[in-house]
Amino acid sequence: MTLLVNEEGGVHCYTEPAHPGPTLKLSDPLLVRARAIQEELHEQASEHLSLPPGKGSVLSYYLRDENGTVRFSDNSPGQPKVLRELALFVLQTAQQVCHLNE
Repeated sequence: MTLLVNEEGGVHCYTEPAHPGPTLKLSDPLLVRARAIQEELHEQASEHLSLPPGKGSVLSYYLRDENGTVRFSDNSPGQPKVLRELALFVLQTAQQVCHLNE
């Protein structure tokens, strides 16, 4: 799944690469969290942080913004707290906004 979030809180949920879903809207609390995570990731993104996956990794994450990129997996060793917050944001957005659990 790919999530594309814009500054206004619009979300596109891509479950297939060539088939974007309709533009959905983040709740205000999720939008505030997204902006806070982006601010916290400024340094890591500008350094293009890339953490290798640990053994048995299931999920991988890739974040791109105007500052740069961040790559990590669900069990990458040495993750800063903000990466776990990003993973939780992705899960909550997938469930609450994209309705993937339905």
